[in-house]
Amino acid sequence: MRALYDRAAVLARSYGYRYVETPVFEATELFARTSGETSDVVTKEMYTFEDRRGRSLTLRPEGTAPVMRAYLGQMQEQASPFKAYYLTRMYRYARPQEGRYREHRQFGIEVFGSGDPAADVEVIAVGDAYLRDLGLSRFEIQLNSIGDDVCRPAYRELLLSYLRERRDRLTDEHRDRFEDNPLRVLDCKDEACRAVAAEAPRITDHLDDACREHFEAVQAGLKDEGVSAVLTPTLVRGLDYYTRTAFEFVSSDLPPQQAALFGGGRYDGLAEVLGGPHVPGVGFGMGLERVASALEHEGVEPPTEPELRVWVVGVGDAGRARARDLTRALRAAGVPADTAFEDRPLKAQLKMADRARAAFAAIVGERELETGAVTVRRLSDGAQEEIAQDALVARLRDEERGA
Repeated sequence: MRALYDRAAVLARSYGYRYVETPVFEATELFARTSGETSDVVTKEMYTFEDRRGRSLTLRPEGTAPVMRAYLGQMQEQASPFKAYYLTRMYRYARPQEGRYREHRQFGIEVFGSGDPAADVEVIAVGDAYLRDLGLSRFEIQLNSIGDDVCRPAYRELLLSYLRERRDRLTDEHRDRFEDNPLRVLDCKDEACRAVAAEAPRITDHLDDACREHFEAVQAGLKDEGVSAVLTPTLVRGLDYYTRTAFEFVSSDLPPQQAALFGGGRYDGLAEVLGGPHVPGVGFGMGLERVASALEHEGVEPPTEPELRVWVVGVGDAGRARARDLTRALRAAGVPADTAFEDRPLKAQLKMADRARAAFAAIVGERELETGAVTVRRLSDGAQEEIAQDALVARLRDEERGA
């Protein structure tokens, strides 16, 4: 997981994103106002509790609203557009299963202050680059536009009329609730609802000129980036603050209920919901456990943290003292190194080095002390050589750098 974090951080920084942290819990009102009172997050999935003063607090279920709240408090001091990434834990109440956990890790990026379609394109391109850099290939990007506050109300009424005529075909949950949020029916995974959604009017056929031009520019920009996307008219996002662009990365290897690797979109009205000025935004939130599951299902070796470079073996009291000196010197030079705490036989120390997955063992025994040398053994094949002790740091530092 740490290796997935590191890959995400390097990629985000290469695109100019800055790291941001927000509290693990926030005032419940933050999520109730931004996610929507009828959303699954608010009605089913939030961990909400009262503190000792009776204030309602909620463990963070998603990252965008907290980052926007923090940004609005300091926006005069920040660059525009403000580009941020986070690597943190989220909390959703749900039945634990593969790819779905009550506590999960998330890589997210946000762009605040730009309504240009190029920002949407970059966000999607970052997500695509992250998965492909890991070695994943069996996924598709699903893309849609859900309009905005100008053109969506008319489409909402059209969709309501369509669903009212087919109320009996919906699941009990949506049969009773679709009047509050009809777009959620389009996102339902139940087969009955999916059949209804497949025949529903397409929102992309009812966009106004501004939304249509924005969506066409996003598609053209993705083509320029070499990123393929599949237009998916039933794709909506689960939170009420989304507008215009919506997207999901969907694995073809995972079970349908866990196939969505991650998703995101544009949320141009979020800042105003929080009492701030108009601040357009776009971003995504990626569940890293879901990505790890996709790696396993595709048979792709997951990334790992850099392994220990050298285990310094000291034999005898003088050898152990010299091993500690060498270990300190290697660490100071930036070469990952370790050595035994206790006095152990040579064979036992070599076994420790192997279990620590060290690339090399540097052996200092009686003979090496007499000659001022150290025996460097490559543990993968047993090949070894003697070098001067004062040359060990330079030699292994060069090895660490790939020299």
